Amino acid sequence: MRTRSSSPARTGTGTGTGTGTGTGTGTHGSPSALLLGLLLLGAVLLPAGRAAAADNGTWGVFPTPAAGSAMTDRAYFFHQGAAGTTLRDSVTVLNSSDRELTFRVFATDAVNTPAGGAFALLPVEAKPKDVGAWIALEAGPDATVTVPAKGRKDLPFTVTVPADATPGDHVGGIVALGTTVEGVQREGKVQVGVKRSVGARVYFRVPGPVTAGLSVEDVRVSRSAPLLPWVGEARATVSYTLVNRGNVVVEPKVAVSAEGLFGRRVLDRPDRDLRLSLLPGQRIELTEPWPDAPQSDRVTVRVRAGAAAHPDLVSVAGTDFVAVPWPAVGLLLVLAGAGAGWVVLRRRRPAEGEQHEPLADLAGTR
Repeated sequence: MRTRSSSPARTGTGTGTGTGTGTGTGTHGSPSALLLGLLLLGAVLLPAGRAAAADNGTWGVFPTPAAGSAMTDRAYFFHQGAAGTTLRDSVTVLNSSDRELTFRVFATDAVNTPAGGAFALLPVEAKPKDVGAWIALEAGPDATVTVPAKGRKDLPFTVTVPADATPGDHVGGIVALGTTVEGVQREGKVQVGVKRSVGARVYFRVPGPVTAGLSVEDVRVSRSAPLLPWVGEARATVSYTLVNRGNVVVEPKVAVSAEGLFGRRVLDRPDRDLRLSLLPGQRIELTEPWPDAPQSDRVTVRVRAGAAAHPDLVSVAGTDFVAVPWPAVGLLLVLAGAGAGWVVLRRRRPAEGEQHEPLADLAGTR
């Protein structure tokens, strides 16, 4: 039996996410033997940008509004507290649909996806080890909550900070997973049941020494070029790794540049905001497409990363490569070899019209 999660990211930025997640089971027998597996929550994904209210159009998850207010002025949860303290708050699950909905509600930790750096909340089957483990819903762990049509449910919770909690940012979320399978996807012989979920982000800071850390690592370049140079466009991709080595969230900006022989600038992309939040301890892989890359040059590529909120936080890494049109070089070598062979053969052949005089018979001369 095989299990797979699929989590198409919701567009936009937000405190939480509205995603479709799926887990399927299947066999390698006939189609009639395929089993539809009930969904276990996969990672809740969101383009990792600035937080906003979490809503997928059918339901939403957000901090409970103040008493007497229908709307909240908080897009996400942000608290701070020293090790050993306990705080209270409440999360609201809003049902915008015309029918009653039931959700599984739980707290979990946040991560960045390794490829691309999207904000993700760990799946329900993954046991949280950080702030997700500090949160206790009064309705109980993995509570099941039914919300009437056009209604809402407020769920109080507590955050108990461990005595050994480390200073800095701890990020997680509170997730409402729909219990209804909303569709089936078929991939080969596997059927996948799809459920949706929405998660509200939780940012918690433990006071103490905080350090912003960001490093660029493992810069590399992959290239593709036309068979014959300059009859088509060469393309390249610059890949690199960003690592948050500090204990606070950073929002990186990146500049990419490249120089050819004699310092000639062949690529110059100034600082730009990546619109993602890189969580402490996380490592992400990013790529930079490079159309019209050099086809014949020796190139040095540099990636420079920083963060607007931390002006002194700068990291630079790079790599070198030699752009050589190898097919054309190979063709030239073949032609040069053929020309050299022709010259050698030509020199060995007697010149046209050249005659050799017979040697005199000196033995018969007296």
